[in-house]
Amino acid sequence: MHMHIESCMTKVISLSNEAYQTLKDSKKPGESFSDVVLRVIKTKKKKSLLEFSCKWVGDDADEVLAQIMKDREQSASRKVDLFP
Repeated sequence: MHMHIESCMTKVISLSNEAYQTLKDSKKPGESFSDVVLRVIKTKKKKSLLEFSCKWVGDDADEVLAQIMKDREQSASRKVDLFP
């Protein structure tokens, strides 16, 4: 178990050896553990769907759209009206 403590406004967290080693291996020169955590978390935040607009790669867009429409129809038919 490893602990990392800094002097200003710190929180103590416990990490498994594997998690600590992964975090340590992710550090870039001059980065603190906090810097690594913030960098990784910021890259994992949800993106706007607009960022993916016109980004489809491949020739199966029609097939994917057909499957989506089929799934929507099936899920709509499973809806139960609890208050008729």
